[in-house]
Amino acid sequence: MTRLFNDPNDFPEEARLGLVAAHRDKLMAVPGGVVRSTRSQPDSVAVVVGGGSGHYPTFAGLVGQGLAHGAVMGNLFCSPSAQQVYSVAKAANNGGGVLLSFGNYAGDVLHFGEARERLIADGIPCEIVLVTDDVASAPLAELDKRRGIAGDLTVFKAAAAAAEKGLSLEEVVQVAKEANRCTRSFGVAFEGCTLPGAADSLFHVPEGRMAIGLGIHGEPGISETDIPSADGLAEILVARLLEEVPDGIRLQGARVAPILNGLGTIKYEELFVIYRKVDELLQEAGLSIVEPDVGELVTSLDMAGVSLTLFWLDKDMEPLWTAAADAPGYRKGSVTPAQALDPAEVEVVTQDEIPEASDASRKLACGVVESLEVLANTVNENCEMLGQIDAVAGDGDHGIGMQRGSRAALEAAKEALDGGAGAETVLQWAGQRWSDEAGGTSGAIWRVILKAMGESLGNEKPLSGQRLAAGVVNARQQVMAFGKAELGDKTLVDVLVPFADALSWEAEKGQGALACWESAARIASEAAEATRQLIPRVGRARPLAEKSVGTPDAGSVSLALIIQALIPVLKKCQAS
Repeated sequence: MTRLFNDPNDFPEEARLGLVAAHRDKLMAVPGGVVRSTRSQPDSVAVVVGGGSGHYPTFAGLVGQGLAHGAVMGNLFCSPSAQQVYSVAKAANNGGGVLLSFGNYAGDVLHFGEARERLIADGIPCEIVLVTDDVASAPLAELDKRRGIAGDLTVFKAAAAAAEKGLSLEEVVQVAKEANRCTRSFGVAFEGCTLPGAADSLFHVPEGRMAIGLGIHGEPGISETDIPSADGLAEILVARLLEEVPDGIRLQGARVAPILNGLGTIKYEELFVIYRKVDELLQEAGLSIVEPDVGELVTSLDMAGVSLTLFWLDKDMEPLWTAAADAPGYRKGSVTPAQALDPAEVEVVTQDEIPEASDASRKLACGVVESLEVLANTVNENCEMLGQIDAVAGDGDHGIGMQRGSRAALEAAKEALDGGAGAETVLQWAGQRWSDEAGGTSGAIWRVILKAMGESLGNEKPLSGQRLAAGVVNARQQVMAFGKAELGDKTLVDVLVPFADALSWEAEKGQGALACWESAARIASEAAEATRQLIPRVGRARPLAEKSVGTPDAGSVSLALIIQALIPVLKKCQAS
């Protein structure tokens, strides 16, 4: 259990600031994460990593000389927002382009991808390399669908060492891709982790049993077995990874860097007992071991679990693995201390100004804020239920993420309204803050929804049924283009599409905003219920797809609840 915290909502930010305070010689806080506080070689590639908080020393603890130049820090187990990625990358940029690297999770792919487009538009060359080392999350034939777990370290380390050598962005990208190709990881868990303030773990493993193929965000394993001895566990881990020696590597005489990783509550002594047998088994297989790591490197708060990573080395990759590094959470060899960086030299991204709006739009903006308040209250009332639905095959944080995001969106909307904003600006500010505070796939999607609605409502005209329907249709189109989910994938799209179609149909008949919404809301509720029978084809629930049959999709349920809850607000707007 995570015992020490103040307000649970402030936990990630307070942890970030505390980390920087403890390591000012290496880290500097910037909006969205941290960057090196030391000067890097001008015109060199900046390696920026990131993901959800709760995995220390990954990600922020891996920022320093010989390792990453910056780390984007999302909320607990939630991907950072595109704005946060953009902010950290701008601050870390040395003039030689930016490599963004992170684990292969849907929310991270969406947010980092959008940030890359923004950086390129600013004239900053930027590329992405996903980490896909988890052998349990997809078969070898679907390598691109695998998750990134403790193999993050090998990819980040190799790429950063290549950047330190002065290689070009194209060359650093090739190094990172090759490091990922040559990395395999496999893990187990004995008990789930507990988020600060939560009453229970994200998942439980029966007494005396072990979950096989865990995720690092509280996702349950893909199967269970009795807990073996330490030697027995070593045999399971090694045997599974030796089934997948990367192409081009001959097992006998190969050189490999093993990483035995503890996920939060497995003690170092236990890890050493396991590693003793791992080392023996690898040598028996004819392998030469190079600078192994044993310890907590990619954690999951207080999860009781262990993973083994094998990083297969060649003459080019080995020097990158053994190169010196000095970061708060990882040290290797000895680096020549770099000159401290003046904070004034770091580029900081600021909030946009509020554009002018008509009286009619400012009046509509008041209704938007009221709608967001109803939305936040609805999420708050159903937070626990949404989390329970999500925990069946996912990581159980949908309710908490929605709660965090909707609350932040409401605060931002009120700030914009107080500044004289119209409906479009209020929705844009709300969407951006939702994305920043909640992160994850749902944070990205709700930013897109609110932004799309704002584009259709504008900052000039009052509300109408046609413009309301156009906003939802716009949201449907942008969500599907952004997230790539389709009907039948068991996502929010399975409600958004029929809702948008129904709303548009009613608007074409000349119905008012309230009548359109009431009719379409019934369709949305039915569509959410129908997701019970679907099998997830994308997202974190995909590896445990069969478990979700019979349970509706959490994102679909939350959207349908929100749509229904907004009917009284529309009645009030129509009456006024």
